[in-house]
Amino acid sequence: MNVAIVGGTGDEGFGLALRLTTAGIRVTIGSRVLERAEDAAAKVREAVGPEAPVAGAENPAAVAAAGLVFVTIPYGGQAATYRSLKEHWPPGAVVCDTTTPLASAVGGRATQVLRPWQGSAAEQARSLLPEGVRLVSGLHSVGAEPLADMGHEVDADALLCGDDAEAKAAVGEMLERIPGMRWVDCGPLEMARILEPLTAVLIRVNKGYGVTGAGIRFSGREGWGKR
Repeated sequence: MNVAIVGGTGDEGFGLALRLTTAGIRVTIGSRVLERAEDAAAKVREAVGPEAPVAGAENPAAVAAAGLVFVTIPYGGQAATYRSLKEHWPPGAVVCDTTTPLASAVGGRATQVLRPWQGSAAEQARSLLPEGVRLVSGLHSVGAEPLADMGHEVDADALLCGDDAEAKAAVGEMLERIPGMRWVDCGPLEMARILEPLTAVLIRVNKGYGVTGAGIRFSGREGWGKR
């Protein structure tokens, strides 16, 4: 499966690109500006190796060629990004939205969370996606720094929610190819209203303890099996 990362030039998307290409997954980094996307892809090759399966493209081209798309953009640009891609989603594509509606999007604090009219950023994204595109929400509790720290495994669980079980499994199985990462099915898409604010919690914890890699890990996960 080809994977696209819309917002792959940002910290979270770039860290995800590093991890997935290291696992041998073909990744296209998307950006509004082609040169930025190509520069980010070149940096991934510098870090992973010259044969890393990564390329850069403008967002529409990146999305059109992918079966799974991670959207890793700030909340302030979420709606405009989805509207700009409306005609480019392949039928049946899986989209994993990682957006958290932090108050910093409107000049507030990153430790405060906005409440979109739809209930969550993920539900806002769903209202902007065409019929047939399957939406998953997650990765709010996995920071950019642990993803980019290639010297260590990612000590965090990927908490995913969505209304399509197969789509959640597709995202989860992709993420479990990252050393140390596990995924947890947290239920329907409306659970994003609870998962998204976890980003603000982790920002507060990281700041309070002077660290950058705090994450969330469920105990006893190894014995759960599959849902």
